[in-house]
Amino acid sequence: MIRSIGYEVADWIEEHCVIPDGDRQGEPYELTTEMLRFLEAFYEVDERGRFRYRRGQLVRPQKWGKGPFSAAMICAEAYGPVLFSHFDADGRPRGKPWPTPHIQITAVSEDQTANVWRALQPMIELGNLAADIPDTGLTRINLPGGGLIEPVTASARSRLGQRITFAVQDETHSWLKSNGGHTLADNQRRNLAGMGGRSIETTNAWDPAEGSVAQQTWESESPDILKDMTSPRASLSIRNKRERVVMFREVYADSARPPLGWVDLERIDAEAAELIQRDAAQAERFFGNRIVADEDAFIAPAAWDECAGEPAPPADGAAVTLGFDGSLYDDTTGLVGCDVESGHLFVVGVWDPLEHDGEVPKHAVDAAVASAFDRWQVRAFYGDPPYWQEDLGRWYGRHGDVVKEWWTNRPKFMGDALELFHTSVMTKAVTHDRHPLLATHVGNARRFKDRGHLAVRKKFPQSPDKIDLLVCAVLALEARNDVLREPPPEEKRPGRLVVF
Repeated sequence: MIRSIGYEVADWIEEHCVIPDGDRQGEPYELTTEMLRFLEAFYEVDERGRFRYRRGQLVRPQKWGKGPFSAAMICAEAYGPVLFSHFDADGRPRGKPWPTPHIQITAVSEDQTANVWRALQPMIELGNLAADIPDTGLTRINLPGGGLIEPVTASARSRLGQRITFAVQDETHSWLKSNGGHTLADNQRRNLAGMGGRSIETTNAWDPAEGSVAQQTWESESPDILKDMTSPRASLSIRNKRERVVMFREVYADSARPPLGWVDLERIDAEAAELIQRDAAQAERFFGNRIVADEDAFIAPAAWDECAGEPAPPADGAAVTLGFDGSLYDDTTGLVGCDVESGHLFVVGVWDPLEHDGEVPKHAVDAAVASAFDRWQVRAFYGDPPYWQEDLGRWYGRHGDVVKEWWTNRPKFMGDALELFHTSVMTKAVTHDRHPLLATHVGNARRFKDRGHLAVRKKFPQSPDKIDLLVCAVLALEARNDVLREPPPEEKRPGRLVVF
């Protein structure tokens, strides 16, 4: 048995909390073995009574019961023995309540906070907690002694500045940089730190191309984050009905087993089977609890990661090619190089108009291009011309015919270049410098057909998730391929002296 007040917290939950909905509404809430194991770990303390984990992450499939379990933990954090008090005569840690708890249920939208709130309110009102916590409502729950439970979204900036003791961050697989999820998570964790509070994330498996908060937490190397995820065997296919049923038994575990189980696996299978017809990757994430990219992803993040090389660019004087994709106000402008000899891709420069008062600084781009030509032997420079035709002309005048306009709106030519890039990554014929923004842009790209040819685009037209650095890398690699196809220069032989 580990040193934990989680056992006391678990006993408190089963004594005070009730099932919030369904046929057994109002009956005592019983914890499954999985839930007990999570509480044991989350409330583990060291020999000084300090918690081992600063925060936790619970990754489970759809309908596993994350909402009611989160609600039960909120009840305990509001009124139960969740702080270390002392070690008893047998050396076991004992808990005590927060004197003035302030708890937030957090998500990027009000619909998501409702997932937990709809379980929390009846869990209090239908059980014996109603006598201790009589003031419950749709937007806040007032606790005795001045404590508070409230739902909060990314838009509630005034409440995000408050110091809190506990937070449930719900559905963090959908907390993205583009919808404010990254900022929301950072702000709330700082507020928890001010009170010595803690948090848990409850989430489905995520799309690894999106860079969600859930993904960031899972990939964090911090040792004080509790990560709890059940995954099915890799050999099981969600497209095979028999294997799919086995997969669901493994990931739903106690929630689908009698006598406590509430999940109908036949219904789960029916929902998954229908979703597979439209989006098998989503079915695998939501019901199979597997981290997989969308099926229309141009390159899966795992495949890109496998091509990681040295972070440094080629040595000065090396033969390189350059790919350029420019914008002014909306998209990112980038310059990516490719080492001719090795196929190593590296970011030379990137300019986001949002970081430059809404407009890409052309003088900075011009300086970066000049510096690249000074530093390396540039064998070819391919640039997409829109908004930058005059600049490309100027660079041609300075550097010669290695500078070429390369229009990306030509379906066949762009399709061939994308095929080359995709094949090179899949066969590990190229490496890259591990630049995080290049990885993000590669992961954001979705493939489709443009007049029968391979093409890429963002998830939807107005998506803030950019793909411009990918285009730069595609052009740099295409330029390298063209250079490699050039015949070697003819060897000049010394002439013979002819005597008459």
